[in-house]
Amino acid sequence: MNWVEFERIVAEALKGLPEPLRRRIENVQVVIRDARGSRRQRGARDESDLYGLYEGTPLPERPHDFQGALPDRITLFKNNIEADCEDREEMIRCIQETVIHEFGHYFGFDDEDLGEMGIG
Repeated sequence: MNWVEFERIVAEALKGLPEPLRRRIENVQVVIRDARGSRRQRGARDESDLYGLYEGTPLPERPHDFQGALPDRITLFKNNIEADCEDREEMIRCIQETVIHEFGHYFGFDDEDLGEMGIG
């Protein structure tokens, strides 16, 4: 699948997120790129099995005067999502689940919390 079509699928998936969630999100950028394979030899995180990654300062950890910062970022890994999804509908569901999980980190929840909420 080409990048333009994947971007359309991501846009469709994001539009389908619950409105109450979308209203609470501020200064977060969603980007798409291919995951790199295992990079342990260089000391970096292995992205080979990730669909998404949140990078930023979770809301509960921000000081009261937190302003003017660069946007937090949610990266979606195109090649991993494509490899595990059979069709457009499955990709949309996967992207939505991934983005909701990563927004959970934005709201301050760790992986254990998200798993207990059924957003593993």
